Amino acid sequence: MVETAGADLLEVGVPFSDPLADGVTIQRSTQAALDQGMTAARVLELIDQAKLRIPVVIMTYLNPVLAYGLERFLVDAHGAGASGLLLTDFPAGADPELERLVNASPLALIRLIAPTTSEARLARAIRGASGFIYLISRLGVTGMRDEVPSDVASHVARIRAVTPLPVAVGFGISTVAQARAAARVADGVVVGSALVEALGTGDLAVAERLVRDLSAAVRNGRR
Repeated sequence: MVETAGADLLEVGVPFSDPLADGVTIQRSTQAALDQGMTAARVLELIDQAKLRIPVVIMTYLNPVLAYGLERFLVDAHGAGASGLLLTDFPAGADPELERLVNASPLALIRLIAPTTSEARLARAIRGASGFIYLISRLGVTGMRDEVPSDVASHVARIRAVTPLPVAVGFGISTVAQARAAARVADGVVVGSALVEALGTGDLAVAERLVRDLSAAVRNGRR
């Protein structure tokens, strides 16, 4: 659905029992998935079955990956069709060997960058990153907000000054207007909670319409 509706990339979450970076919407959907028996292995099966032609990035926490087995996860995720891995609770430099293994795999190691990241820390944080840089638009957890922070453009510029990788903005972006505004200054826009809320209605047409509208807004914002 997201592919045919115009999304350039799909972010797939592996549910974890302690999703510290996520707001109410994602926490609720995560718990529902766990209650129904969703596992890392099952997520990879679903990615494989989907056979998408757009890149798939797996976004999760470190614990499910380690429980699965890091090297096994990297092999199986690539085999299922994933292109990248984003570990929400894994700071750059925390485990050089883990980073080496991910970088040696076919998966891109995508970094989260917070708006409070200092210049010195930014240079270290993007070292070894690949795919794209994910800029958190605001402090706090995921979830819908009223507007895109006014300082997003300056943070995107700071990142572009130290890496040629594309910069995508996420956390709190949920409306067409917000997506268009973010796309004016960034290379990509990530929307999660709003789509999960739309899927929660049980009407796939509602979710598909949202993706189409957001995709159109991002493309218009880039012009």
